Amino acid sequence: MGIRGNQRLRILHVLEILLRKTDDEHGLTMKELRDALKFHDIDAERKTIYADIEALQSFGIDIIGVRQDNTYYYHVGGREFELAELKLLVDSVQAAKFITEKKSRLLIKKLEGLASDYEGQQLQRQVYVAGRIKTSNEAIYYNVDRIHEAIGRNVKIRFHYFQWNVKKEQELRHSGKWYCISPWALSWDDENYYLVGYDKEAEEIRHYRVDKMLDLEVAREKREGGKYFRKFDIAGYARKIFGMFDGEEELVTLRLQNRLAGVVIDRFGRETTFFPVDRDSFEVKVKVAVSRQFLGWLIALGDWVEVVSPESVVGKIREIGKELRQKYGE
Repeated sequence: MGIRGNQRLRILHVLEILLRKTDDEHGLTMKELRDALKFHDIDAERKTIYADIEALQSFGIDIIGVRQDNTYYYHVGGREFELAELKLLVDSVQAAKFITEKKSRLLIKKLEGLASDYEGQQLQRQVYVAGRIKTSNEAIYYNVDRIHEAIGRNVKIRFHYFQWNVKKEQELRHSGKWYCISPWALSWDDENYYLVGYDKEAEEIRHYRVDKMLDLEVAREKREGGKYFRKFDIAGYARKIFGMFDGEEELVTLRLQNRLAGVVIDRFGRETTFFPVDRDSFEVKVKVAVSRQFLGWLIALGDWVEVVSPESVVGKIREIGKELRQKYGE
């Protein structure tokens, strides 16, 4: 593109430079603005750039000129997102279990683009994606989009649903048959995305992990189960169905039945090492916050799980068992 073509885009380059290179703590002088424009093969007079700044201000861009030592420094003040808001969004993306590590980094990179280069460096410093337990299903973003599409069009969806086995492999549930569900709501709970929908075959409301759906398609059939959802409380439903709190961190050894492989992967991540015990069971060593909620989770698994060590955790389970017997009797 020649000089004339570049001049036509001059005001856009002025805006881009100010957005990228300035913030409340950093400004640019008129000379620095002109030098930055020359990088784009644009040679502009001071009065021309003044006019561009005035035009951008009239358009609603918060460009502020501050005088320091007889020199004016220009910077962008108010932005669409404040730095604190962007930090909050970055925290949410990196903490979200249902977003893959790859997608987390891409989203955070896009969020950096909403800040100045200097603020973007602050966002990058707080990124801790590696090592977090993340889904490995890249299709989740398209699944969520298609579910919203189906809800908007008032139609069903169909998909395959998988579970993890002891070899950390995906196994299709329902003998590999399609699940045909009427989608009514999406719930984000316990760091996972869930679809809440109506299963006509079972004639009941059911929930499904979105990151465990494969080959999701939007169907043509109209949704069913509307009468169940007219007064449906999604928050109340989530509280009853899903639910681990802080406690003293300990290294706990658990012996579990092979059927609980998926449960372990869901809770502690796919990188958890499985130690085979016999053909029916395996052991894991996990660092957990030993709270009453964790102990309750173990108790809920019944005789499919056994705490091997430490003895202190075994003792706490005995105490809970004693409390329950005292409250409810033998």
